[in-house]
Amino acid sequence: MNTAMPSDLDATLLPAVTAVLQDAGATLRERHTTHARGVSLGEVVGEIHANDDAVLAVMREPLIKLRPGSRWVEDELAGGALPAGEWWICDPAEGNINHVHGMSDWAVTATLVRDNQPVLTVVHLPLTGDTYTATAGDGAHLNGRRLTVSAKDDLGAALIGTGQARPGESTDTFRRIGASVTAMLTAGLVVRVSVPATLQLIHVAAGRMDAFWQFSDVRSGLAAGALLVTEAGGTVTDLDGKPWNAGSRDFLAAAPGIHTTALNVLSAI
Repeated sequence: MNTAMPSDLDATLLPAVTAVLQDAGATLRERHTTHARGVSLGEVVGEIHANDDAVLAVMREPLIKLRPGSRWVEDELAGGALPAGEWWICDPAEGNINHVHGMSDWAVTATLVRDNQPVLTVVHLPLTGDTYTATAGDGAHLNGRRLTVSAKDDLGAALIGTGQARPGESTDTFRRIGASVTAMLTAGLVVRVSVPATLQLIHVAAGRMDAFWQFSDVRSGLAAGALLVTEAGGTVTDLDGKPWNAGSRDFLAAAPGIHTTALNVLSAI
């Protein structure tokens, strides 16, 4: 009888997941150009789908085989709670819009979620070769080196960020984004507004940024970063201050010393 706890099994699984993500990342790297691809909306969308299809062909089946009985979240832009059990929340090209425009801010991500809680994640950056990993209860790491969030306790000294989760959000969501940026520009030191979310959240986990928020429930952009920040000692909640999970409607990840102040600013928006 196997008496290992799920967390022990997750840690054992991590090297194999990392290898799959590195293989997938090589495929995405081969497709990268330093110039924009596509002029019309249809052409840009076509390039995005081509990236997704090429990378999914490399990563999907290997990941499912690593965790028999696990299921795959088909829509990477979907939100809301998942049915009970284990699910792979993956983005074959996190920051795909940057990739097809010849920029460098993109990654390949895979997160195993158990009963709506992320328990294992790998974020691989093919251009640099950097790999961020975390398993629940075992810390967050960059290339094997343990990560720790910022020690700041003054929001006025903080570098904080947000961004658009997906095209076509509601007018009210766009209004809230604008209002929250204005509020944080006043309360914080500097605000970054960019995509994708994961590539800001790895900076929060590594202590380079101090907080990130988003008015969104798009799971694929948040699950990996949520586990990395939590395991690096950060605080991750929704904007009501409740612990975040895959079913939460919004998101705040911050260094513990500024989380409450940031929450007070954003919860009023």
